[in-house]
Amino acid sequence: MNTSAPKERGLDHTLAIMQEGYLFIQNRLDYFQSNIVETRLFGQKVICMSGAEAARIFYDSEKFKRQGAAPKRVQKTLFGVGAIQSMDGQVHRHRKVLFNALMTPTHQKQIAELTLHKWRQFLSERTNGGKVILFEEARKVLCEAACEWAGVPLKQKELPMRAKDFTDMVYAFGTVGPIHWRGRKARKRAEAWIKDIIRDVRKGRLQVPKESATHQMAFHQQLNGNPFDLNMAAIELINVLRPIVAISTFITFAALALYEHPHYIEKLRHGSEKDLENFSQEVRRYYPFAPFVGARVNRPFIWNDCKFSKGMLVLLDLYGTNHDTNLWEQPKKFYPERFDHMPKNAYHFMPQGGGDVEKGHRCPGEGITVEVIKASLSFLLHDIKYDIPKQDLRYKLNEIPTLPTSGFVMKLQKNEKL
Repeated sequence: MNTSAPKERGLDHTLAIMQEGYLFIQNRLDYFQSNIVETRLFGQKVICMSGAEAARIFYDSEKFKRQGAAPKRVQKTLFGVGAIQSMDGQVHRHRKVLFNALMTPTHQKQIAELTLHKWRQFLSERTNGGKVILFEEARKVLCEAACEWAGVPLKQKELPMRAKDFTDMVYAFGTVGPIHWRGRKARKRAEAWIKDIIRDVRKGRLQVPKESATHQMAFHQQLNGNPFDLNMAAIELINVLRPIVAISTFITFAALALYEHPHYIEKLRHGSEKDLENFSQEVRRYYPFAPFVGARVNRPFIWNDCKFSKGMLVLLDLYGTNHDTNLWEQPKKFYPERFDHMPKNAYHFMPQGGGDVEKGHRCPGEGITVEVIKASLSFLLHDIKYDIPKQDLRYKLNEIPTLPTSGFVMKLQKNEKL
């Protein structure tokens, strides 16, 4: 039996990720006409794969582990060193219970209502109209909503800096040079800020609701019965706040979708809740967000005639799976109605990862993401009047993460009143 995947020649192809971005894995799979390929990245052999069956294998916790998968440069910008994303086994499951408890349908509704309130507050302060960049306004709205919801005190004068820090952590992913170092500085600044808040909560100098994320992170008991150390409590609270602020990317793409497909505007204005949800889900599927996820082989096995050696790094293509012609009819078409009859599948639709949300590594915040997009779409459809001036709305698939170049400039009409 042939127990090797097609192999890409060359000493190392790490630079190609920055050159090809979201299409890096798919380009190689297309070239070899395979759903699995071996290449070299970060000075080591790496297996890249795509598709629902590949995802099913990838999220098997007996076959794969997350510890040691994320490069330190990603941990020091995006996740935080030692965070839940790099954990396995019982310790991961215990911590996942904490995160799942903070992101129930009730919590989803709370943050969505807060988001809509903050959007309306933003509009009430812009009665003279003028131009705004949606991405920049969205991250401030979401930062303010997330902090209020989580019990994190936030001074108004600090809001622009804190909001930018959260998105700088995200946009440092896959970069080198100034953008990467900006992300590191943003994380260091955010961790120092949140550590002070956790310290004040523990010492009783700051009172926050017991059900809030801040209180839960401050007093959470680990499996050994001890609370988080101060640094880890801050890291995991940031892992609640940062992903909410990152929804600003989806909101920007949602506005772009309305612009590119204007026939949906009236349908959504007069449609059902299901129509709004379908549109939000299609934004998450169609537009680029997370490119791929990584794990290391926990024990040797053979799949698809390929030998997976213990410790080998494996990358699962999220963007490619969400555009797979074997899984989606006309995947390059923006078509929200496809979600009318799509059955739930943990390995089919993976804009933020796949697998089991309760015990596995699937993002527990997907429900919050969808509800926040829906609330923001409702605001764009019903509460605000704006024009879209000429601008560069193209986004580059060779940049990870990516965004419309202009950030989506909107010219607000004057004298808007709710």
